[in-house]
Amino acid sequence: MSLKAMEETAGDHETPLLNSTSVSGVQPVESPTKRTGSLWTAVAHIITGVIGSGVLSLAWCVAQLGWIAGPVSMLLFAFVTLLSTFLLCDSYRSPDPECGPGRNRSYLEAVHINLGSRSAWLCALVVYISLYGIGIAYTITSAISMRAINKSNCYHREGHDAACAYGDNSFMLVFGAIQIVTSQIPDFHNIEWLSVVAAVMSFCYSFIGLGLGLAKTIGDGKIKGSIEGISTSTVAEKVWLISQALGDIAFAYPYSLISIEIQDTLKSPPPESETMKKASSLAITVTTLFYLFCGGFGYAAFGDDTPGNLLTGFGFYEPYWLVDFANACVVAHLVGGYQIYTQPLFGMVDRWSAQKFPNSGFVNNDYVFKLPLLPAFRVNLFRLCFRTAYVGTTTGIAMIFPYFNQVLGVIGAMNFWPLAIYFPVEMYFVQRKIGVWTRMWLLLQIFSFVCLVVTVFAFVGSVEGLITAKLS
Repeated sequence: MSLKAMEETAGDHETPLLNSTSVSGVQPVESPTKRTGSLWTAVAHIITGVIGSGVLSLAWCVAQLGWIAGPVSMLLFAFVTLLSTFLLCDSYRSPDPECGPGRNRSYLEAVHINLGSRSAWLCALVVYISLYGIGIAYTITSAISMRAINKSNCYHREGHDAACAYGDNSFMLVFGAIQIVTSQIPDFHNIEWLSVVAAVMSFCYSFIGLGLGLAKTIGDGKIKGSIEGISTSTVAEKVWLISQALGDIAFAYPYSLISIEIQDTLKSPPPESETMKKASSLAITVTTLFYLFCGGFGYAAFGDDTPGNLLTGFGFYEPYWLVDFANACVVAHLVGGYQIYTQPLFGMVDRWSAQKFPNSGFVNNDYVFKLPLLPAFRVNLFRLCFRTAYVGTTTGIAMIFPYFNQVLGVIGAMNFWPLAIYFPVEMYFVQRKIGVWTRMWLLLQIFSFVCLVVTVFAFVGSVEGLITAKLS
């Protein structure tokens, strides 16, 4: 892909995740957009962006780590997330972090302006791999929730001892078919409604999971679990489970990809970085408390029997309608979430192909179809083929590796260090003009190295879990 193509890829189209990304050598022209965001709107955006399907695995994470290491790990990830966000806040304006005239309106744009084109290309590669992985994770999670709805109804009809067995593949194919249809939408220039629906759904199932765990703990009259967590037959097995739990927590926390875009909505004065740091502190505090409650009450309710997914492991049988509603909310959230995370990649491919093959009718021609009782819609043959193949591959990989906790661990570990640690630290060095071997440089390099070690540990353990689950 040429630099010109990449520049047009990012500049012509704004998405909810990666908008106005520039890899040209020029700071983007300041837009006349009126920014009205405040401290509280930023807090709301952050909480909405962070809380999602990852919360469903936190009880399982605490079960692997135990009553001390589990909560402590969440607190440490919260601290690391907050610190990385503080570093990113200073990368919004260029060249000065507080009063620089240039604004970097997206994560990739900030990486390019501060670190150059080569780093921007590397970052873009990691980002798009991340988006692809999230599509796989969402396919798996939605299929598990659809299966759980069927099992819940079966248990309610036939009794809790009934053999209510359902496979995942048929539900993954249903989810994939839905995504093939929705992926043919040319672009999402205005998808606030989709984000709102996804946010409402995520809060619904998160609070239902928390409430069910709390109710079961109170109903049982005791707190289950232990200091060391779930016991295993070998030390190696315990180590691998701990690494997978850390990967799952890493999936649940960082929001580095949307941090700068949230900051771009804030009005000034005061400086956007100051407001964003306050908002991040409040939002991470609220999110961490919520995560501790979800993970803690889930583990307290089930102990060593804590399921990998709190809403689908069937520790909860009744009220079955509430379990059904919660899982329906998960599916609704992920149907929209899949598009939110894949449309940026679709847009990039569409614009690159149009630039590369300007005279190709297969790439550039749209055909209008009108069916009875339905509005007219446009079909582009290249878009139809590429997006169908893309959804087909994410669905196929999900069918090959339908393992919720392990897949979340792989994706969380794969994204955590490069996107939440490495690039924010390197941009901070440039913005603050921190010299090599100074005290701050050494401290941040040690911080980055420790996070890298944790990331590698979580990634290797999660991959081992995938392989073991596949072979078992």
